[in-house]
This record gives sequence, C-alpha cells and structure tokens, in this order.
Amino acid sequence: MSATIVIADDHPLMLRGLSDFISSKGYTILGKAEDGKTAYNLIVKHNPDIAILDIRMPYLTGLEVAYECKKNNLSTKVILITFDNEEHLYDKAKEYNVYGYILKEFAIEEIETCIEHTKRGEPYFSEEIASYLNSKLSYTDAALIELLTKSELKIVKLLAHSMSSNQIAEHLNCSVRTVEKHRSNIVKKLKLEKSHNALMIWANLNKELLENVIAP
Repeated sequence: MSATIVIADDHPLMLRGLSDFISSKGYTILGKAEDGKTAYNLIVKHNPDIAILDIRMPYLTGLEVAYECKKNNLSTKVILITFDNEEHLYDKAKEYNVYGYILKEFAIEEIETCIEHTKRGEPYFSEEIASYLNSKLSYTDAALIELLTKSELKIVKLLAHSMSSNQIAEHLNCSVRTVEKHRSNIVKKLKLEKSHNALMIWANLNKELLENVIAP
C-alpha cells in the first residue's frame, strides 16, 4: 500500500530532487511547500499519511510544524530532514512525536526506508544520529550479566562482530525467528531506539565491553 505525502523544503533544488525521487517510488505527493506555514496548511487541507519537512524553514520550522500537528491531534506522521544532529533538536523531535529524523546528506539513500518504517508506526533515525545517541549508553560487564540472559548475551556478542540474524541462527543452531525475538527483547532491556539498526550500532560501539563479559 502506498502513502500520501506532503513535502516541504526552502531549497527548491532539494525540494524538487526529493519530490521526484519519492514520486518515482510510487508514493503520492499531495502538495509541496517552500516554507513551514504553507506546509502546515497543506497538512491541514489534505491530511496526508506523512509530512517530510526541512527542519529549518521560514515562518515555521519543521519542528514547529510537528508541534502544531501534535497539539491539534493531526494524524499525519512527521519526518524531519536536517543538517543538524544536535541532541536538543532530537529531544524536541521525540517530544513532538516525530517518526523520522534524517540527515540531509543521506536523504535520498534513506528516505524510502524511513517512509516504510513510518508507515508501520516505527521510528527511524539516520545511523549517524542513532550512533551518536547510543554511544552515550554505558554499562558495566556486571550490569549486562544481570540485565541480559545467557542467550541474549551470546547474540549481542555475535552482533558486535556484525553477524546477521541468519548467520547467528546458523551459528547457534536455532531459528531466525528465535534470534529476532531475542533481539527485540535486548532492545527493550537496553532501552534503545527502535530504529532498524540501533542494536547493531550499540553492539559495535560496545564491542570491547562485550568481549570481556563472561556469561553466567
């Protein structure tokens, strides 16, 4: 099933490029804008599934549009595109129920994946942002042993070596479904974002710690 979209960016070339790319992937663009106020009016008028907004625009920023959508209980899910990876902006985005936060330099590469995640109600954030945020989460080896089961520890150690769920399942002689269930539980226990690669990033960032963890 496709999605209806409103897109806004105050850079005409970026707006056209993203619009053309998104249209080529089969999504329906209901309106385009070069400022936040026009974008918000288009959202109110068309009630699109998704609004893809530049974070910095005249009249209303992308964050301010997201705030207005939340305040007025609009069902449109917001994706922000930005050059900024400052933590306070990310915190505001979470507060305003923003579903996607993509760095502009990766917009074309990541936008389709982000849209698909957003359609399913799953947050998606550029890997660089997820990596920056997840790197702040620190645990001791004792805390990890207490937090995770023996099986979960085995899986997260293998993830630290960039193994896929299929490879882990084969290595542990279990089903892929079992691995995915464990991964989901680990994400909840570590309180990571539900972005597509948050756990893999966390495992790689904490590879040295995980190497020292001896499962009970």
